Amino acid sequence: MTSAVDTPADAARPAPPSGLLTVARAPGWVRYALLAAGLLVALWLPNGLYPAVAVDILCWALFAVSVDLLLGFTGLMSFGHAAFWGTSAYVTGLVAIHAGLPFPAAVLAGALAAAVLAVPIGYLAVKRTGIYFAMVTLAFAQLVYYVANEWRSVTRGENGLQGVPREFFGMDLTDDFYFYYAILPIVLLGLAAAWRIVHSPFGRVLVGIRDNPARARALGYPVHRYKLTAFVLSGFIAGLGGGLFAVGHRFVSLDVLHWTTSGKAVIVVVLGGIGTLWGGVLGAAIVVRLEDWLSFSGFEAIGLVTGGIFVLVVLLFRRGIWGSVAALARRWGVARRR
Repeated sequence: MTSAVDTPADAARPAPPSGLLTVARAPGWVRYALLAAGLLVALWLPNGLYPAVAVDILCWALFAVSVDLLLGFTGLMSFGHAAFWGTSAYVTGLVAIHAGLPFPAAVLAGALAAAVLAVPIGYLAVKRTGIYFAMVTLAFAQLVYYVANEWRSVTRGENGLQGVPREFFGMDLTDDFYFYYAILPIVLLGLAAAWRIVHSPFGRVLVGIRDNPARARALGYPVHRYKLTAFVLSGFIAGLGGGLFAVGHRFVSLDVLHWTTSGKAVIVVVLGGIGTLWGGVLGAAIVVRLEDWLSFSGFEAIGLVTGGIFVLVVLLFRRGIWGSVAALARRWGVARRR
């Protein structure tokens, strides 16, 4: 029997369809060519950009993909994902400073801490939908921000954690160029994990819950449990990005927990394309590079430009950049078959 839970969302739905469907239906050589092109771009990136900017792109790509896992494939708009990004950044910084572990172990500790934090927050949040879910996540994120601000003996308050080491078995990673290639495998593993999640039977159930939660519940799927699992997985991936961000900047401030950080992640996802997964990577590259270019040009109202671009994308490209390109490719393929 075919149901909304058993199959991905139909491309004819009025909601933005997943660009993954277009890629999945493409010939094998096309998929491998896209994968090879993406890997080549990732390997070239610190040569074409300032290495520190390239590091930020990787971190924000993980963050955006984690948000899209909830928003695009589960239908949950989170305005509090900075709680997981920032918690991981602080835990990673504390572990790296006080335990002296290699930075991958510190990042993993931070990601696990973010996943643990996501359990109680998600347990309470997934019982709500729509704007109520968004407000619950925002409220918890602000609570975490307040705790970090007041717990000065650990987080050092407004001064933040300074001098986060990049320890990795005695290797010199002070140069951002070499640090980029050191974290690239971790980022690729995080992206591969997200891709596997959305392509698994679990991911198809999430899409079904997003499209018709009442029908999914009637078919016997524990909707709240699936949502909570997706929430925790999303928190873990966001934590990977936050931990790498802390080590990359060698500094952790309260900004990583601010609500504007969550808002920026949502903007990145919408810009790239909701429900496309790889759109978050593209959106992160565009937003981070644009902010870097504007800051070096001396332009101070950076938010005005990024906000204006966000409005234009919402008005003109409802599916985002990646989603719009995928839709055009799908139409071109249909026209060729005719």
